[in-house]
Amino acid sequence: MSNRIDNRTGKRIAPVPLSRRDVLATGALAGGALLLGERVGAQQHDHSQHLPANDSRLQKDNPARTAQVSPPSRLQPGESGKDYKPVVVPNGWTLPYRLVDGVKVFHLVAEEVEHEFAPGLKAICWGYNGGVHGPVIEAVEGDRVRIFVTNRLAAPTTVHWHGVLLPSGMDGVGGLSQRSIQPGETFMYEFPLVQHGTLMYHSHHDEMTQMGLGLTGLFVIHPRTPATPPPDRDFAILLHEWAIPVGSSRPDPNEMTDFNILTMNAKAFPGTQPLIVRQGDRVRIRIGNLSAMSHHPIHLHGYVFKITETDGGIIPEAGQWPETTVLVPVGSTRTVEFTADNPGDWAMHCHMTHHVMNQMGHGLPNMIGVDTTGGGGLDEKVRYLLPDYMTMGQMGMTGMTEMGMKIPPNSIPMLGGAGPYDEITMGGMFTILKVRPPENLSDYNTDPGWYTPPSGTLADVATDDALRANGISSDAGSAPRADAAAMRSWQQAAPTQPHAPAGTHGEHHH
Repeated sequence: MSNRIDNRTGKRIAPVPLSRRDVLATGALAGGALLLGERVGAQQHDHSQHLPANDSRLQKDNPARTAQVSPPSRLQPGESGKDYKPVVVPNGWTLPYRLVDGVKVFHLVAEEVEHEFAPGLKAICWGYNGGVHGPVIEAVEGDRVRIFVTNRLAAPTTVHWHGVLLPSGMDGVGGLSQRSIQPGETFMYEFPLVQHGTLMYHSHHDEMTQMGLGLTGLFVIHPRTPATPPPDRDFAILLHEWAIPVGSSRPDPNEMTDFNILTMNAKAFPGTQPLIVRQGDRVRIRIGNLSAMSHHPIHLHGYVFKITETDGGIIPEAGQWPETTVLVPVGSTRTVEFTADNPGDWAMHCHMTHHVMNQMGHGLPNMIGVDTTGGGGLDEKVRYLLPDYMTMGQMGMTGMTEMGMKIPPNSIPMLGGAGPYDEITMGGMFTILKVRPPENLSDYNTDPGWYTPPSGTLADVATDDALRANGISSDAGSAPRADAAAMRSWQQAAPTQPHAPAGTHGEHHH
């Protein structure tokens, strides 16, 4: 594929991935994932004469259109640092490869793994190569990859390359495109990468169980000829949800609604690693979602970003839009980009409020507003039977970590992590973007600690002088109050036709 120059703007335009028709003509392996031998040579065809007149690539004014539509020739394997800048995987890692006759060879091992979601909470999951989630697979458009998958589970499995354009026999759907990989077997998948973007991989055998236990990962394919310079920081994050009852040692993959551990790269706050950048860095965040049931609106404080890519490819510049929250649907990826020009510690989290809690029960009584102290309070009455009893939740969930109360083995408080001022009353799908001036950040691999706001930029208790100068009374008596008329429920107008008496509708008289 080649780049085209937009004659109106003079800017280079990113190439469009080949169609499935093009993929099948590139010489991928025939016969499915069990073939360990012959590779079919690439066949060169002129595809442009077969394209319909209304194909988007032939529309003159389409900014995503390329000048040529032809399969890529065999290219040299893309090199890290030369052809692409590797992604950063908080709480994770990237799978190494070896080169064999110009092919990038990867090896995945599906196996049982003991995984720590946050300090104090571990579970026996299913993962790849000793971890959950699986390592990020990273390659370059035009590379040919050969991925061996060894099954060390007690059950059959497969690997589906989610969103990757490839031959049908390599798609990894158990029973449909291949037979399942039995325990102890090693299968080989091989295909050329004819697209670029943020894609994923996961088991496609007994998905509910195997994905629910952790058999998932990201597959990042960098463009061979990028239209723009690479970002300074390129983060890759995979979202997931788990059902881990308090005190249990395994996720429950049969759960359909009550997921109580929500994760970024398989970690729940306070176990999530912060995203560390220098002020002025160009930042890209790739977010995939392989949760069982939930879409996730990921909100970043302190910034406006552009949504630049989906798992279908780059969004043309004219179609990109600014946001502060990006909705990542189940089975999809979204990529956002911005310049880190606002120093500070910025929250990034799912905006589903129960998704920033840990191991929250769904049968809790509502204790908000209950009188628990004083003469005749609930606590005093219950302590006749349970001397150490203390009601929780009457003022919300705050203070969970600061109380120092005992919790059941292998469980964590519903929310809370140490912050610079107070407890951070968040959990689950929550992390922190730490932006520092270059002179205050020696390297990206060391946590710079908490941000110190410049003088006059930190919210704090108002002084008496400030209250007086602004006409504010500390007892809140100066604050405007909602007008009763404005807050009342609306009364609909009287009907224009009299209503028939109850029970007479539809009656017929003969």
